[in-house]
Parts: sequence; structure tokens; C-alpha cells
Amino acid sequence: MSQVNKHFFVSVCLGSVATGAVLGWTANISENMKRGEFNGIPIEDDNLGWIGSFATLGAMCMCFPIGIMCDVLGRKLAMLILTVPFMVGWLLIIFANSVGMIYAGRFITGCAGGAFCVSAPLYTSEIAEKEIRGALGSYFQLLLTVGILFAYIVGFAAEMKVYTIIVAVLPLVFCVVFFFQPETPVYRMKQNREDEAKAALIRLRGKDYDVDAELKEIKEKLEADAKNKVSFLTCMRTRSAKIASIVCFSLMFFQQASGINAVIFYTSDIFKSSGSSLNPEIATIIVGVIQTISTFVSSLIIDKLGRRILLILSDFFMAISGVVLGIFFSLKDRQLVDVDTISTLGFLPIVSLSVFFIVFSLGFGPIPWMISSELFPAEIKSVASSAAGTFNWFIAFLITKFYLSLKNAVGGDVTFYIFSAISLAGTIFSFFVVPETKGKSLEEIQKELNKEN
Repeated sequence: MSQVNKHFFVSVCLGSVATGAVLGWTANISENMKRGEFNGIPIEDDNLGWIGSFATLGAMCMCFPIGIMCDVLGRKLAMLILTVPFMVGWLLIIFANSVGMIYAGRFITGCAGGAFCVSAPLYTSEIAEKEIRGALGSYFQLLLTVGILFAYIVGFAAEMKVYTIIVAVLPLVFCVVFFFQPETPVYRMKQNREDEAKAALIRLRGKDYDVDAELKEIKEKLEADAKNKVSFLTCMRTRSAKIASIVCFSLMFFQQASGINAVIFYTSDIFKSSGSSLNPEIATIIVGVIQTISTFVSSLIIDKLGRRILLILSDFFMAISGVVLGIFFSLKDRQLVDVDTISTLGFLPIVSLSVFFIVFSLGFGPIPWMISSELFPAEIKSVASSAAGTFNWFIAFLITKFYLSLKNAVGGDVTFYIFSAISLAGTIFSFFVVPETKGKSLEEIQKELNKEN
């Protein structure tokens, strides 16, 4: 069996590194920003909440436009164009002289990052073989965590302006590397450019691989789709579309309502408020390393264990780690034990968050994005996946924006209890509702979803 050259996936996912840097940018500099150390701009807690959440708001706004761009311009060109908003957004932040300019920069970089969350998995699903589609599809999430970790480390080691300039270079690196990669064979076949589709497959699979059989399969699938083409509303009435919608939108909700983006944006603050003796910025980097390693492990096992079991285990242990973190803050903030006991238990926040990131990275990080490209029927995949992505980022915006407000209103402990309850609900949902797609072709998945029990 031929294997897709993994460097193609690494190249497309360099955009994920740039996106991760956007998400991780505030983690190790939030306290410095509140002290007015970024371009002398005065920033308060409410401003910080908006700085964090504007990136998710921008991501939400791009899910539909990028779907249209991918269909009209092609997957490759659409992603290359995203370098422009990335650079414009970072330049606004670098030269900001007001909070408003930082807001604008965060929104625009968020637009570019959110677009990658739709376009990268689409590109990946169209050039991967089904046997390794899951593993290579998880490269998107892996490189996202690499970008977050990169931001954590550089944010700790460099002065804020220098740090921001360094992460602003990442989109340019992606543009240069990805420029030389092929368009997907599926898109070329849609354009009736079979010679270019064949050339792309040869580059992807290797010269010794017989591409004719796969080209024939792609052609037959596209012809069948064209022949059986139905309206969006008609397709949505099918059993497979209904199940796919329920599963994908629910998984997107459970992913973000677990509090993942709140934890990413405010990791350093969480450690600082815990009173741990460990430097919050160092603790943030440790958690970032753990998250990256865990996501890499996920890429190795996702096609062995399957999507469903990883989702169940992931959300269950996220719930447990959230409860442990909540208990710690109950003991500390509500003064249920003495200071010495709290000092003794100071290891709990880093352990709890480490477990949270490990299990998130193994399941609920990559799989909700991946499964959207696997479950939706071809006739509505572009629109439906974009809608699911929009919903994901909307929930991320709400969680990120109102995390600090919720924490101040009900306490850090209750906030994490709420996140844990949602994760437990996600565990139950994954057990009873989510179908397994491991090792199945997209056509086989649709046939199974349309079967009545």
C-alpha cells in the first residue's frame, strides 16, 4: 500500500502553526499588557477579554467565505491568499497605538486562522488515502499545538514587540513552503483537468504508485455526485445528513464548551491565581509541551483505536481533570483549608491542566474537525462543514469573552465545575450517538448512516 508523502501535510499545516500562534499570543503576556508594557497602551481585564475573544470572532466570520473561496479559486490558492490577512492583522498589532488597533489586528488574524480550520482539513481529506486519513488529518491539530507552544516559548523568552514580530513571520514561512505543493486531485478532476489531477497524484503517492485506479474512483464518485445532485434542502432531509448534523454540531459544541480556548488564552493567569510556586510562564510552557506531545501520539493511534473510543476517553478524563481543578480552587478561594495545605497541593493545577491537555489532544482536539469532513454527504459537505466551523468559533467566542466575567461572578471553582459537567455530557453523547468512521471510505460511511436500524 502506498503512503502519502507526509511533507505535503506538514506544508499545508504550517498554516496551522500560524493559527496556533494567534491563539497562544496572549497566554504569557497578559499580565505585561495590563501593566501597559505593549506600546504603552493601557489595558484592563475587560480589554484583555476582548483581545482574546476577537480572534475567535474573526474565525467565526470566515468559515463560510473560505468554503466559497475553496470551491471557486481552488483549495491551494485560497489558502495562499490567507497570508494577506495574516500579515495585515499582525502589522496592525505590531504598530498599534490604541486598544482598537489591537482589536482590529486580532480580528483579522482570527479570520485567517479560522479559515485554515476549514480549508486545511478539506485539503487533507482530498489528498489522503482512507487507511491513513485519520492520522494525517490529525496533523492539522498537531501543528496547531506546535504554534501555540511556539507562542508560549517566544512570549516568555523575548520582549513583547520582538515576540510579536517573530510570530508574524510564520504566515510568510507557510506561503513560501506551500506555494510549491500541488492542488488536490479531486479539485482538478472537478475542473476536468485530468492530466493535472494525475500529475498531482503521482507527486502525492510516488512514481511507483499506480494512480489510474484512484483516478477512476475519483471520477466515478464525481460523476455519481453530479448525476444524483439534489438541492441542499432535499439533501438535508436524508437520514445521513440529519445524523451528520447532529453529531458534528454537538461535537463542536462539546469541544469548545469544555473551556479549551479559555484555558489556552488564560493558562498563565490560572497558574498565577492557583498560588503555585512554579513560575506561571514556565508552567504554561510545560503544559504546551505536553499538549504537543499528546497530539503527536494521537496522530499515531487515531487510525488504530478509532474516533469514537478516543472521543469517549478524552471527554471523560477532561471532566475528571476539570473537577480536580475546581476542587483545588474551592479549597483555596473559599479558604476551606489553611495556607500550608494549599501550598502542599500547589502541584494540582499543573497536573490537572496537563491531563486536560493530554486527553483533549488525543480526542476532542482533532476529531470534531476531522469527522465533519467524513460524515457530511458530498452534496452539502462544503456548506455544512462551514456551518459547523462557524458554530464552533461562535461557542469559542462566548467562552473566551465571558470566562473572566463568569470566573469573577461565580468563582474559578464553579466555572471549572460547569466545564466538567459539559464534558461529562459530551462523554455520554459520544458513547450513544457518534458512529465509528475508522478505515471506511466516505461512500461506505454514507451508506451506513442511511441504513435504518
